[in-house]
Amino acid sequence: MSSWFPKWQPYQGTVDHRPVATNEYLPPLQSAVLGVQHAFAMFGSTVLAPLLMGFSPNLAILMSGICTILFFFMTGGRVPSYLGSSFAFIGVVAAATGHITGSGANPNLSVALGGIVVCGIVYALIGFAVMLTGTRWIEKLMPPVVTGAIVMIIGLNLAPVTIKGVAGQPFEMWMALTTVLSMGIIAVFTKGLLQRLLLLIGLLIAYAIYAIASNGLGYGKPIDFSQISAAPWFGVPSFSHPTFDLNAILIIAPVALILVAENLGHIKAVGAMTGENLTPQLGKAFVADGVATTLSGGVGAPGMTTYGENIGVMAVTRVYSTLVFVIAGVFAIILGLSPKFGAVISTIPNAVLTGASIVVFGLITIAGAKIWIENKVDFSNNKNLIVASVTIILGAGNFELLFGNFNLGGIGTATFAAIFLNLLFNLKDKN
Repeated sequence: MSSWFPKWQPYQGTVDHRPVATNEYLPPLQSAVLGVQHAFAMFGSTVLAPLLMGFSPNLAILMSGICTILFFFMTGGRVPSYLGSSFAFIGVVAAATGHITGSGANPNLSVALGGIVVCGIVYALIGFAVMLTGTRWIEKLMPPVVTGAIVMIIGLNLAPVTIKGVAGQPFEMWMALTTVLSMGIIAVFTKGLLQRLLLLIGLLIAYAIYAIASNGLGYGKPIDFSQISAAPWFGVPSFSHPTFDLNAILIIAPVALILVAENLGHIKAVGAMTGENLTPQLGKAFVADGVATTLSGGVGAPGMTTYGENIGVMAVTRVYSTLVFVIAGVFAIILGLSPKFGAVISTIPNAVLTGASIVVFGLITIAGAKIWIENKVDFSNNKNLIVASVTIILGAGNFELLFGNFNLGGIGTATFAAIFLNLLFNLKDKN
């Protein structure tokens, strides 16, 4: 009988020739810096999502760290994943609470939390069903053509929102491109550890260039550093408790199906990149993510999901060691307990974050295409062609389907369209 945790081995070789496997580890310093990069990769979304829903960003960061470590233990350290605030909840939380996205604290926060807690329970139950019955029905429901498309639209769906943040502002647009260029140069023209840290180093270079151009030369909006000195070093975020309202639960709980698709797509993408078969871990991953979502909602934070941004980081660094994510989780906990760090991050210009998002969301999109390539999806088959093409356009165009007060959102609509079309077209094979 195999042990719950794998036996981690020191990595032998160079990343230029062979990726770092999930059960391998790098020297402590390299692992620590890579963990920090993963924490930074999730930061933009894990802060943005709670802000749009009226949640506490500091609490969201704290819980992302705790839930990532919880996920590590519940999956036996076999699935490289970072858990952060899920964007899938934004639309349904707004619908359930009447909160306008991005308009400050949510006065009906507890009602949303109740729906998130139940959503996590439903998600975990799906995971237990997979553990008991196997993964065949999930794989039949979501074959590579479906999961590849779902992973792609996670990146493509967020692209217009990202670009819109700097649209019509020449200086900000040039700085976003400068950030992309900084990361691209690090990715292509460097080697070893520096190349693996392209997102973090590129972001720091772009931040410095922005500070010189704005604060020094007077171009663009200058960075306000005064808020950093005013913030305390340590502070525990405020917690909240859920209230269980049936209407809110009916609106929010179905998001569990979207989270299943996201997690499945994540594991398929990582499996394609590593060459490892992670499918047997699906059930445990669903349960762990469901428990994490319930825990997070129970204390006042958003629902959790495996993060696409971190797929992008793994794709470019070729380091899949699960131990790196424990380091990332610990670092996120430290950050969540530091209002001063929150103040530092708040000084990162929107243009720089936009540039970083362009790179990361692009990497997510390509990870979806890699699933198709690795699984040799046949696009001469009209079934695959229609499923993929319709899914991508629905997701990229943010086609939001409404069922009463329930808004699936662009990602949700595209996800269910992919699943439905695949099942429908499979009827032809039975005739």
